[in-house]
Amino acid sequence: MECISVFDMLKVGVGPSSSHTLGPWRAAQRWISELKSKGTFDLVEKIHIDLYGSLSLTGKGHATDIATILGLSGYDPVTMDISIIDTEISKIRTENILKLNQEKAIPFEIETAIKFNRKFLEYHPNGMIFRANLSNGKKCSSSFFSIGGGFVIKKARKNAKRKQDKFDEFPYPVESANQLLDYCKAENLSISELVLENERSLRSDDQIDGGLQIIWDTMLESMYIGCHTEGTLPGGLSVKRRAFEMHQRLIANEKYSNPENWIDAIRNTEVKFRQILKWVSCFALSVNEVNASLGRVVTAPTNGSAGTVPAVMMYYMVIENHQATFEDMKRFMLVAGEIGSLFKKGATISAAMGGCQAEIGVSSAMAAGGLTELLGGTPEQVLMASEIAMEHHLGLTCDPIGGLVQVPCIERNAMGAIKAINAAEIALESDATKAKVPLDKVIATMWDTAKDMNSKYKETSEGGLAVKVSLSDC
Repeated sequence: MECISVFDMLKVGVGPSSSHTLGPWRAAQRWISELKSKGTFDLVEKIHIDLYGSLSLTGKGHATDIATILGLSGYDPVTMDISIIDTEISKIRTENILKLNQEKAIPFEIETAIKFNRKFLEYHPNGMIFRANLSNGKKCSSSFFSIGGGFVIKKARKNAKRKQDKFDEFPYPVESANQLLDYCKAENLSISELVLENERSLRSDDQIDGGLQIIWDTMLESMYIGCHTEGTLPGGLSVKRRAFEMHQRLIANEKYSNPENWIDAIRNTEVKFRQILKWVSCFALSVNEVNASLGRVVTAPTNGSAGTVPAVMMYYMVIENHQATFEDMKRFMLVAGEIGSLFKKGATISAAMGGCQAEIGVSSAMAAGGLTELLGGTPEQVLMASEIAMEHHLGLTCDPIGGLVQVPCIERNAMGAIKAINAAEIALESDATKAKVPLDKVIATMWDTAKDMNSKYKETSEGGLAVKVSLSDC
């Protein structure tokens, strides 16, 4: 049984895409580790990277090549000073030298060392192969697949026995929403309480709290940066940042000096219905404008859908409950992470596999579930809210214009956040014990829809808006 931690579903990374940026970055790091473990790192004289399928078709717009280079260079997406990314890439491009893991300088011409192949590898649309020529005359290679949300795997060998790992230690291993609900009933626990017990089998309470605080601080920082940065997003579409001006109009004359004071300032602003819609949209847009400019965000469950969960959490903090505490945020994130894991186990969180329903749809379901528990919902109502949110994203395609995570991706985060809030309110007004559509059924339906969806609507930029609207139109 696959057991997934909340820290697998909510990860700090660099934009614009978890599957096309964070995944290849992590794959490059893993390859370095493989070379070292096999004793071949010091023998490397030349390297070549082949990107396949969706990684190739939208890789330029998703900065897949840049992320791969940064991973090979020994940088980590969680800790790297992202302000030096352009400088580092420019240096490698000019000198045609890459310092592998910051240890070994090798010749590296970006245009020839990284090849974008339109071919799709078997197993998953996001495939990549790292190759090296060694000083002993031998060659070696290693294949990886980026399966969404920053998760990177190697194709399992046929008949290979599954290794036991630490995730098998969960006291309440959950494979389905029904199983989650059964555990909650049997133990008389809320969903967040049950998920917390699972997390405690992996980490101490201090580690859990510290990790969630980092997650929230990163989300808050991305919202703050997005709301205070004007200009145009990179990539050629000339998309104007909208969160800046929207925020200026909403915040009016409130004074503040940091993200924490900013929250208090927002609480003092007008909260009529239209203003609530604008604030939630502003929060979501801000995160994904940061994401689109290679900024640091939290995958929730992916980078392309990173704005929905923090926007709904901010809605609760600044509009629903002015006295919201760390414990509220903790409960929200535990529930959101668990809902996301159900979709990963039962379907996919990769747009290259399932279209945008796998990203924005899942993020909306995650946010709806977290908000419902904070508003006093039962476990049944939490699951119902998540189901409603996904039900109304079924069939959503991934067709980014220019292969960039900008149009329609950024706006979709705002729509996903609004739907999440609406889904929570509907669930709270319902007898969720008599829900017509169980969450497990909508997850299964989403997976069926993903399998039936034409590949041109799965993050290839070969259909939909991506072909109706060109870079020249913008």
